[in-house]
Amino acid sequence: MATASKTITGPAAFRRRGRFRLGDGIFYAITLGAALVGVVLLVLITRELLGDAWPAMREFGPGFITSRQWDPTKDIYGAGTFVFGTAVTSLGALVLATPISIAIALFLTELAPPWLRGPIGALVEMLASVPSVVLGLWGILVMGPFIVDTIGPWLHNTLGWIPIFGTEPTVGSSMFAAILILTIMMVPIISSICRELFANVPRELKEGALALGATRWEVVRGVVFPYARAGIAAALILGVGRAVGEAIAVTQVIGNNVAINASLFEPGDTLASRIASQYQGAVTKLQVASLVYLAVILLIFSLAVNILAQVIVRRVARRHAQ
Repeated sequence: MATASKTITGPAAFRRRGRFRLGDGIFYAITLGAALVGVVLLVLITRELLGDAWPAMREFGPGFITSRQWDPTKDIYGAGTFVFGTAVTSLGALVLATPISIAIALFLTELAPPWLRGPIGALVEMLASVPSVVLGLWGILVMGPFIVDTIGPWLHNTLGWIPIFGTEPTVGSSMFAAILILTIMMVPIISSICRELFANVPRELKEGALALGATRWEVVRGVVFPYARAGIAAALILGVGRAVGEAIAVTQVIGNNVAINASLFEPGDTLASRIASQYQGAVTKLQVASLVYLAVILLIFSLAVNILAQVIVRRVARRHAQ
């Protein structure tokens, strides 16, 4: 009776007949070094940020995260406004981008004729290659006036009883404009990943469901989504990570206002936008340290999002395997 052999990893995996091959050893060393590069870079970046941010961390302490003051004339700084703006714009963009991206992926994999899938898929993915500054410029010239003249008044008149649409927009630079820009950036990433996930669903499962009398929607809901849900969760978190760190395009359309407003049609600011717009013009050492402190918060935020993504993916994958 044959027994399953235990999988050997590490340098021992390259031993053959009691002899260690030089080529295998070199290959192992190169791949190990490549794997450690990311860890080393993260440690060095974190160390540098913490060192530069230490004066502000010592001056303001943990209260810096919740403080809403940012006054360079008095050398008083706080990140509360920018944390709020980052969370609102990222989550708002996620709410808009999720159904759009999944709908695009479903259309391209389940409904679109073959002659149409290639062109539409290529055009959607081309959005990811548009430079951020170009999207921001388009937001200033086209999207801002459109929000003020068309979509803003319509949302205010239709959904004005909701606080986030409670005021009518008067300027094109606003939190809502930043949400729309981030949505455009997130859609090609999420839709591309979801498209690959949906395309890899075994054909036998879908054809079996159709043979039992299921409709196309029932196949999507009962077969495609459960099979790909772990990957969908990872795609959404990846999209959030893209939104959290965006600086240039958001800086161009958000208004750069240090305030927390209930309405999305008011200007605001984010962590990345504040760093991009003020770091070069910082005049005091404490202001520079405070901006780096914002970078530390942004780094922690990004790491937390990635860790959460790993937890969600593993948990969903575990349930799927049961």
